[in-house]
Amino acid sequence: MSEFVTSLRTRPVAVRLVGDHVMSVWTVRVQCAEAWDAVRVEIVAESRVRDVKQAAMAQLMPDVDDIDGYVVKLRGCEVTNENLSVQAVGAMDGSTFLVMSRRRRAVR
Repeated sequence: MSEFVTSLRTRPVAVRLVGDHVMSVWTVRVQCAEAWDAVRVEIVAESRVRDVKQAAMAQLMPDVDDIDGYVVKLRGCEVTNENLSVQAVGAMDGSTFLVMSRRRRAVR
């Protein structure tokens, strides 16, 4: 099932944050609300949430300078400490992270 979830409406090429000889690779999906796009990121369970966020934003929103102006959510809850590993915050292989602006923007 995780293979389906991580490939659903994502770009064809995954961002790889692990070496070629790693045995246990997780694939997570990272959606960016402002870009209306998603990317697959291949990581290990010990990868930091901040590293996943930076890699995804480099692909989805390369012109953004203030990466701290964006929050990461997992299952609807904000990840308050992005220095923790993805496993420590409760993610699993096939999880979906949402990256969105810290400040809500008015709709006109």
